[in-house]
Amino acid sequence: MKINNTDMTVSWKSWASLHISSLLCASGVVLGQFQLEPLNATVLQGSDIQFNATVPGKWQVMTWTVQKLLVLTVSTTSGIIPSSEQFSARYCSREDTSCVEFTIYNVTRRESGPVTCSIQGNFGQKTSQLHVQESGVVSIMGGNVTAVQDQHVEFQCVTTAWLPIPTVTWTRNGEAVDSSLFNTTSMTDGDSFNSTSVLQFQAVRKTTVTCLATIPTLEKPQSSSVFLVVVPEPPDWTVLIAVVVSFGGAALLVLLILAIIFCYTRRKEKKSNYQDEMRMVRTQSQLSGVDATWQRQGQVNAASEGQTSVTPSELTDSGFFQANGPNIFEVPDVVNSNQAGNFCNNANNSMGESGFKKHRHVTIV
Repeated sequence: MKINNTDMTVSWKSWASLHISSLLCASGVVLGQFQLEPLNATVLQGSDIQFNATVPGKWQVMTWTVQKLLVLTVSTTSGIIPSSEQFSARYCSREDTSCVEFTIYNVTRRESGPVTCSIQGNFGQKTSQLHVQESGVVSIMGGNVTAVQDQHVEFQCVTTAWLPIPTVTWTRNGEAVDSSLFNTTSMTDGDSFNSTSVLQFQAVRKTTVTCLATIPTLEKPQSSSVFLVVVPEPPDWTVLIAVVVSFGGAALLVLLILAIIFCYTRRKEKKSNYQDEMRMVRTQSQLSGVDATWQRQGQVNAASEGQTSVTPSELTDSGFFQANGPNIFEVPDVVNSNQAGNFCNNANNSMGESGFKKHRHVTIV
């Protein structure tokens, strides 16, 4: 049996190549491949992000694209050609061109998406995913609150323009509030999120209430604080008002009764005074009538002296003589007659004792 030397030579070369490939795979070095780190990056809007590309072996041209737009080119012979000031690249060390650091400054939502590094030749390309988060605004509605002791109070915290949905928490005087005391709801607003959180508790003492909102890339939560001022509960005026109303009503009733009594007494006094005055006026009028009558009778008697027959007359209740017919009455001469004088004296004495009295007189000639 003959052995072909040519076949033996080929078999040995194949074994050697396979053995070398196995050693390269074991050491982690594969020709035509490179590493890109990180493959997933999450960054807060407005900050900077770096990507590192490590290339084994010699390469000539490297390109970087963001959102499928070419933003930077690196050449080992021509240098770095950026498209704008927002993007830059540099070698990780001056002597080693196998590592390139790519930086995006002031990252915005526009840069969120794939970031791809491509190397000409047999190296191919690798892509990393960039996620940009956005910190919005947080505020407690209504401002500071003043409440009565043990009053139920409510605070509402609103977050706007956040990405992703923020985590909302509360503190009172720096101490975390149990999640059972507040409720948080969220809703989309375009490509961002708004949230509303409501905190309820009982006012006990002066308290600083703080609402905090955060996302994973935010180093320090954003917050909004207000003050709760607690005042003592006002006294219950119900009993005092009832007592005042009761005493006031009783006092008004007493005053009303006294006013009625006073008015009745005054009215009675005025009526009595009026009657007395009318009685005095009537008495004076009667006395004046009597004097006038006597004078008139005296004149008539003087003029008609010598007549032998007359008709009696009566003195009326008003003190005037009334004739019982057309006859003319005659009386004694009031000037010279003693009878007329005695009659007047008797009349004056009677009126002095009991005021004015009604009399019927008959004059006889």
